[in-house]
Amino acid sequence: MPAAHQLTGLVSVAVPVFNEDGAIDGLYESTRRVLEQIGRPWEIIFVNDGSTDGSDEKLDAIAARDPHVRVVHFRRNFGQTAAMMAGFDHARGEVIIPMDGDAQNDPADIPRMLEKIDEGYDVVSGWRKDRQDNALQRNIPSIMANRLISGMSGVDLHDFGCSLKAYRAEVIKGVRLYGEMHRFLPIYAKWHGARITEIPVSHHARRTGSSKYGLERVMKVIFDLVTVKFMDKFMLKPMYLFGSWGLIFLSASFAFVLWTFYMRWQGYYFTDTPLPMMAVFSFMTGVICVLMGLLAEMVTRTFHESQDKAIYLVRSTRNFDRADG
Repeated sequence: MPAAHQLTGLVSVAVPVFNEDGAIDGLYESTRRVLEQIGRPWEIIFVNDGSTDGSDEKLDAIAARDPHVRVVHFRRNFGQTAAMMAGFDHARGEVIIPMDGDAQNDPADIPRMLEKIDEGYDVVSGWRKDRQDNALQRNIPSIMANRLISGMSGVDLHDFGCSLKAYRAEVIKGVRLYGEMHRFLPIYAKWHGARITEIPVSHHARRTGSSKYGLERVMKVIFDLVTVKFMDKFMLKPMYLFGSWGLIFLSASFAFVLWTFYMRWQGYYFTDTPLPMMAVFSFMTGVICVLMGLLAEMVTRTFHESQDKAIYLVRSTRNFDRADG
């Protein structure tokens, strides 16, 4: 969808919601109180990610009485990354602050994040230093994942998974995310020269609903991290990766051929060693790698030349026909 018209000085808070009926009212009230005290225009964008527990009715009721609240309803559940992208797409603020819809993030941390933005930083990342989650299910896997992400990306943050962050709109507008890649937004911003800092933020134990995360999320993070690393190094020239591996396998094939003839000179028949099969296998693998590189180049060019395609479908919206917040 086209980018929302940006309003000077506006702070946009984007909140993905999926079956958080019990947390919505408290989260809205606490966020509203904080935003009313910052002395800047503000809006809250709730993105209903296909909730089935009555969250949509509750969000519509809030939007009906508060014009600062805007609501996007998805046709079905598309996942947290898609919901966060919808919040970014519909945000009109100069600063965009995503936060979880389960009320575990504390809106009271927002003013400190805005102070860091005013100091000249482009991204302020929250660090749940005293995390109130199950240690085995969430904390330990999170520590391992964060260290892995920091090591591979070169972006030194303690808590990539914390949704509470503050972004200057220009560093994330136009970024397209898929899978579980919302946690890698600071990495994308870093690629574009963004100044990033991190501050400790409060974290509350979940009081309502149930967690949508589990240990299986670690594997998804690892796979997405491999994708991010590939995009960092080879997004624009995938042939550099596939061609390099193709050259390695073709060189191995040539070496196996030489080794085969050397063994034949030593008195061994071709059928006495696996070397001929290894040479054929390496040659075929090398050719396939090169062809995959050419195919990836074609896909990359098609991607950059095609129009953007949304990764979510909107059923309805609330308060988006207003001229301002």
